[in-house]
Amino acid sequence: MKICIYGAGAVGGFLGARLALAGVQVSLVARGAHLAAIRAQGLKVKSAGTESVCRVACSDTPQEFGIQDYVIITLKAHCVSPLVNRIDTLCGEHTTIVPAVNGIPWWYFHRLEGPHEGHRIGSVDPSGTQWDVLRPERTIGCVVYPSCEVPEPGVIEHLAGDRFTLGEPSGERSARVLRLAETLRNAGLKAPVKTHIRDEIWVKLWGNVAFNPISALTGATLKTICAVAETRALARSMMVEAQAVGEALGARFSVDLHSRIDGAAAVGAHKTSMLQDLTRGRAMEIDAVVGAVQELGILAHVATPTIDIVSVLVKARAREAGCY
Repeated sequence: MKICIYGAGAVGGFLGARLALAGVQVSLVARGAHLAAIRAQGLKVKSAGTESVCRVACSDTPQEFGIQDYVIITLKAHCVSPLVNRIDTLCGEHTTIVPAVNGIPWWYFHRLEGPHEGHRIGSVDPSGTQWDVLRPERTIGCVVYPSCEVPEPGVIEHLAGDRFTLGEPSGERSARVLRLAETLRNAGLKAPVKTHIRDEIWVKLWGNVAFNPISALTGATLKTICAVAETRALARSMMVEAQAVGEALGARFSVDLHSRIDGAAAVGAHKTSMLQDLTRGRAMEIDAVVGAVQELGILAHVATPTIDIVSVLVKARAREAGCY
């Protein structure tokens, strides 16, 4: 089996290293100093007080790796559309594409029964290139739970989590999704296969749509947002609106709202990815995490007034910092 990880940053590097150490024929697409360090000294992963180093094929030219069985995309959501033609060089007739990306995925309405089947989401895939080039029929869903950072080039620090939840858009337990799940489990990762992958997407997004922009606006960690009455109430209001949108589109939430907030609080003094991007001057995933919920709210005729206000504020903050 040949697997290419397109975007070997924090999560992608962690996943690629685990697969390589398990003997999978894996390749990584990276760039800059991170790529140079991996080529020179291998990819180092720090996890639970241990360190491992693996030598793995790594390049900024994906076509070097040839046609793959699976291409797992671990880029920031806004980075995917400009790179679809490069990603497509890795894809053949039987290649499966796995977007392991935050927010609402571009393929969301593929094979979703109901009036919106086949609908394209402009805030996620504004030019339609992901749908047209990568093609939804080649895609399976993935919800990413590991928390990782890149403290220096060539080094991945794994902080928590080892679950990559998988699922076909159709809900089928297909051979391709079961094969990938088995491969991930053999690499020491959790890889449950769900028949309702969109429910899993919403449960993760439920927290991200609130905690990410609030943290970017306040500089607060998850622990602080949940502990302070005013920011907790704001997060709750945004999550109530997001849940209404998800349920209007058929999603079901397996946990209650208060448990979801308490779960975020339990993570502790963690800076969200959006806050980390802001402090490092990197583009922020506002559209896929916040804008997509607004867009789907309009589609489902569900008002999102609190999300709308916070969206305006976080976009303004991001523009001032050159991150949007």
